[in-house]
Amino acid sequence: MKKFVLLTFALSLGMSVWAAPPKRTAKDAAVAIADRIVASTTYQFKNTETGETYTTVKKRNSSEPIKVACKYNDWHYTNGVLHIAMLELADKLGDKKYEEYVLKNMNFVFNEGNLDFFKKKFDKAFKEKGWQGIRNISWHMIFRGKRLDDNGPMGASLIDLQMHLPSPDKAFQAYIDATAEHLNYAEPRLEDGTIARLWPHENTVWADDLFMAISFLCRMGELTGDMKYFDDAANQVLKYNKYLWCPEKQIYYHCYHTDTDEHGVAHWSRANGWILMAQADLLTRLPENHPQREALLANFRQQVSGVCRYQGKNGLWHQLLDKTDSYDEVTGTAMFTFAIARGVKMGWIHKDFINVAEEGLKGILSKISEAGNLEAICVGTGIMPSLTFYYNRPTQKDDPMGEGPVLRALVEMMDAPKYSEIKAEQQYDRIVVKK
Repeated sequence: MKKFVLLTFALSLGMSVWAAPPKRTAKDAAVAIADRIVASTTYQFKNTETGETYTTVKKRNSSEPIKVACKYNDWHYTNGVLHIAMLELADKLGDKKYEEYVLKNMNFVFNEGNLDFFKKKFDKAFKEKGWQGIRNISWHMIFRGKRLDDNGPMGASLIDLQMHLPSPDKAFQAYIDATAEHLNYAEPRLEDGTIARLWPHENTVWADDLFMAISFLCRMGELTGDMKYFDDAANQVLKYNKYLWCPEKQIYYHCYHTDTDEHGVAHWSRANGWILMAQADLLTRLPENHPQREALLANFRQQVSGVCRYQGKNGLWHQLLDKTDSYDEVTGTAMFTFAIARGVKMGWIHKDFINVAEEGLKGILSKISEAGNLEAICVGTGIMPSLTFYYNRPTQKDDPMGEGPVLRALVEMMDAPKYSEIKAEQQYDRIVVKK
């Protein structure tokens, strides 16, 4: 009787008693995030003293305290990943809006007369204070060009953009060529050719750098057809595995210090994510007959198999993969989900792994609001000799550090196959009892 009364009351209020809320899809979430980013990108410059904003700095005096106003117009590797994701979204949905967004961002930097203003500021600051003096100059990474964070993923996104355009842009190509020159001849390497950094120890191998380098190298190989870029990328993957793989835990360390012959303390989630995403990007573009393709496939399968063992019950991976008391983190989760889904669709790994990606998608969606706001993004993280550093890294929301990887995962999951289990009874007839 009580159920009948409640039902009658609900119907009298016009409530839909039986209708379940619509299920959030990867497409819904991707569009929400991307549209929010497009709407919030201002293409403005701001005077930090007066608060005035400008749409161009072509005729401004370079002594004025002016900076790029919007983080999405900044020159940073995280925006490179975001641009790659936006172009993938454009391709998946057939929506030129997202391609036009990336083109507008790059034209704002290279083709609207704004770059000279900041080059003058850069030169003056460098002359007066050296490398420390240029850190607060907008777009300083373009002019610095001393590390992969400066040019790798941003250069990679420019290659993707060039391949979308009806004819190459000369300014974009000049930057791409400069990045290739840096990677080929200036980037610090170990004696065996492995890309390394000169800090925090002399010649430290950072897991992050596998993506910073390979995102560019594999696209450069695709753009030019020059096998030297694929060869270098393939060698980097196999060398990084040599230096960073932990056979006991079946995941990667964040770093290896060659001077002390020690690994870093952390199996950091995003570090492992950078490596897996880099491998997926390379395998997607690597020629089928490349001599190292089978070794690279074996390496990819090894990491997928290892990292799947650390997924949390909510589909998310922890900030420190092997530490369940560390927080749930979305960027590593997104990179794993992207690469695993790509691997299943391309036939690199067994189709059952799509179940891991599906659970990863659920975890990612739990961190995205209806308006497309994204949370649980670990901030930029260097290398320290204490696990406490990784445990206590702050998180942020609505930042390209997470938005790029998350968009890539959502795009990849839009057309991913659904997990289907082979039922036991489907196989019984194959079992023949010999009499």
